[in-house]
Amino acid sequence: MSENVVQDFGVSDAAATRIAEIIATETAPSALRLSVEGGGCTGFQYKFDLVPTDTIEDDDIVVEKAGATVVIDAVSLPFVAGSELDFVDALIGASFKVNNPNAVAACGCGTSFSI
Repeated sequence: MSENVVQDFGVSDAAATRIAEIIATETAPSALRLSVEGGGCTGFQYKFDLVPTDTIEDDDIVVEKAGATVVIDAVSLPFVAGSELDFVDALIGASFKVNNPNAVAACGCGTSFSI
């Protein structure tokens, strides 16, 4: 597992709590992987995957908070630098949300953005 830790990506208390709840139900140690891919209605989109911790690569960035582990690949990091991963539970549904100050446009659903 990588010892890389990034200081300019945050995880809110709500996101850490929800991630910890999710990974606690897994039989093997797991982490939430956040990546950025081309696509979506505004150019890039966030992708969330639950992955075994033994699949973490040496160049991955690992952010740990309150029992939650978030992994970001080195290619995606510049797109989310300065951002915070949050978990929102509202009337219209519950979801993870990336509060990204670098995004100049975002779609209505909040899963795609442009820089």
